[in-house]
Amino acid sequence: MSPPPKNNTASDKSVAVTLSRLLPYLWPRNDPKLRLRVTAVALLLVAAKLATVAVPWFYSRVIDKLSLPVSIATVPVMLIVGYGLVRLMASAFNELRDAVFAPVRYRVARDAALSSFQHMHDLSLRFHLDRRTGGVTRAIERGTEAVETLLRMGLVIVPTMLEAVIVIGLIWHMFDWRYACLVLGAVIAYVVFTLAFTAWRISIRRRMNDINSEATGKALDSLLNYETVKYFGNETHEAKRYGDAQTRYARAAVHTQYSLSALNFGQAAIIGVALMLVMLLAGHDVAAGRLTVGQFVLINTYLQQLYAPLNFLGSIYSSIRTSLVDLEHMLGLLDEQVEVADPPHPLPIAAHLRDAPPASVAFDDVHFGYRKDREILHGVSFSVPPGGLVAIVGPTGAGKSTISRLLFRFYDTWSGKVLIDGHDVRDYRQKDLRDAIGVVPQDTVLFNDTIGYNIAYGRLGATQEEVEQAAKLAQVHDFILSLPDGYATRVGERGLKLSGGEKQRVAIARTILKDPRLLILDEATSALDTHTEREIQAALRAVSAERTTVVIAHRLSTIVEADEILVLAKGRVQERGRHADLIAQDGLYAAMWAAQDSSETQEKEADQAVSADS
Repeated sequence: MSPPPKNNTASDKSVAVTLSRLLPYLWPRNDPKLRLRVTAVALLLVAAKLATVAVPWFYSRVIDKLSLPVSIATVPVMLIVGYGLVRLMASAFNELRDAVFAPVRYRVARDAALSSFQHMHDLSLRFHLDRRTGGVTRAIERGTEAVETLLRMGLVIVPTMLEAVIVIGLIWHMFDWRYACLVLGAVIAYVVFTLAFTAWRISIRRRMNDINSEATGKALDSLLNYETVKYFGNETHEAKRYGDAQTRYARAAVHTQYSLSALNFGQAAIIGVALMLVMLLAGHDVAAGRLTVGQFVLINTYLQQLYAPLNFLGSIYSSIRTSLVDLEHMLGLLDEQVEVADPPHPLPIAAHLRDAPPASVAFDDVHFGYRKDREILHGVSFSVPPGGLVAIVGPTGAGKSTISRLLFRFYDTWSGKVLIDGHDVRDYRQKDLRDAIGVVPQDTVLFNDTIGYNIAYGRLGATQEEVEQAAKLAQVHDFILSLPDGYATRVGERGLKLSGGEKQRVAIARTILKDPRLLILDEATSALDTHTEREIQAALRAVSAERTTVVIAHRLSTIVEADEILVLAKGRVQERGRHADLIAQDGLYAAMWAAQDSSETQEKEADQAVSADS
C-alpha cells in the first residue's frame, strides 16, 4: 500500500519550523562576537558578488578597446589591471568569507549537538529503554552533519540567488528586456527541471541507501554473532545472504547512476538552448550595430558565470532535503519531555560519608509500574536506619530491581513516597541525590578505556593514590599490578577483556572511591560462580562498612547477616525479619532457602570431585 501524498503546505511549514529553530544557534543573544562574525560574512558575501559581476564588464571593455586599431601606447593598461584586480578581489572576498564563517559553522553544529546530548542525559531511563541507543547517537551525529551541510550549502545558494538577481538586472539595464526575459526564463526552467527531477531521484537514492543499510546490517549482525556462525558452520549461508544484499545494492546503484546521467543531460540541454538563443539574438544585434563585440562577449560570460553554480543545484537540493530531515530528527530529540524533573527549590543533601553520617531510607506505601496498565509495586513500605543493612529477596519479576531504580530516581512513584534522610527524593536535585548513592549492579559495564580511568570514574579528579587505595579495599590492586600495563591496561568494549569477577571488583573500587552515604548492591554477585562470589563478598563487606546498605540478592547465603530481610513477591512485601526468624516461620523465604541450600550443596560436591580428580 503506497503512503498517502504529502501535504506540501505542511511540509513547507515543517521546513520553516526546522530552520527557525536553528536560527537561535546562528544568532545567539548572549554572544555578540558570533553575531558580529555573521554580519561580517553577509557583508563579505555581497562584496564578493559585486566584484564577481564586475569581472565580465572589465573583460568586455578590454575587448572593445582591443577591437580598435591599437599600438603600444594605446593598450588599455588600466582596464586590464582593473580586470585582474576585481578577479583577485572576488577570490579574496570569497575565501575571507569562508574563513570568517568557518568558526560560526562548527560552533553552531557543536552547540546544537551538545544541546541534544545534554537533553538525552536529562531524560528518564524509560526513554533510553524504549529507544535503541545506536539510533539516538546516530540521530545526533547526522543532525550535527546536517547543520554543517545546511550552513555550507547556504553559502552556495544565497550568493547564487544574489548573483542571479544582479546579473538579470544588469542585463536588462545594459541590453534590453528580451535578453533579461530569455535569461530569467532559462534560469526558471533550469531550477524547476532540476528540483522536480531531483525529487523523483530521491526515491531511487533512498531505495539504494535502504538496501545498503540492509547489507551493512547483515554483515554487522553476522560478525557480532561470529561464534554462533562457527558453532553451526553457516559461513556459506551468511556469505550468500550478504552477497544477495550486495547484488541488490549494485542494481539499485546502477539505476541511480542512470537517473543522474539523465539529470545532467537535461540540465546541459537547458543551458545549451538558452546560450544558443541569447547568442543568436546578440549576434544579430552586433551585425545591426546595436551591440559591440565586447558586449557580445559580456552577455555570454554572464550566462556562463551564472549557470556554473546552477550545475550543482541538484546535489545541493538533495543535500538540503536530506539535511533538513536529519536536523528535524535531532531537534525532535529536544522535544522529548523530561519525565523526571528537578524541583524549582531543591533541598541540599550531603553526598559523601566523610561529610555526613550514613543516610536513612524509607519507602512509604509506594505504588509504581512501568506501564499504566501494569502495576509492579503494590503499596511497598519499609525503612532502613542510618548504617543499617536491609536485604530484598524474591522470585524473578517481584519488583526487586524496581526498588533500586526508584531510590536512584530513574522514575517517580505513582503514589506514596521514597524518602532519604526524611525527605522525599523528589525534593532533591537529581545530581545531588545520585552523588549520595553508590550502586554495584549485577551486570557491570565498563568504558572502553583503562582500568585506572574506570575506577577514577567514581570520583573524577581523584589522585592516583586515591584510586590505588580504593583498588586495595576492593581487593583488585594486586591483580592490576600483575598486568603488563598495570592501571593503564585497556579493558576493551564494555570491559569484555576482564572476567566477571574482575569487572565486579573494578565496580566495587569505583564505588568505594565515590564514598557514598547510601549503597545499593543490585544482585552484585548473582552472575558469578560460587567460588568467585565468596571472594567478592569480602570486598563488598569493605565497601558497605558503616554505610546504609540495600542489598538486592539472588543467593540467600550472602544476606544471612542482614539487619532485616524483605521477601518480595508479586510487588508486595510478603515476609520480613532476620534470617533465623524467617527460617522459623517456614514460609516463602524458608522454601527459597531450602531450594538454594540443596543447589549449593550439589555445587560444593561437584567442586570437591573436580579437586580430587586433579
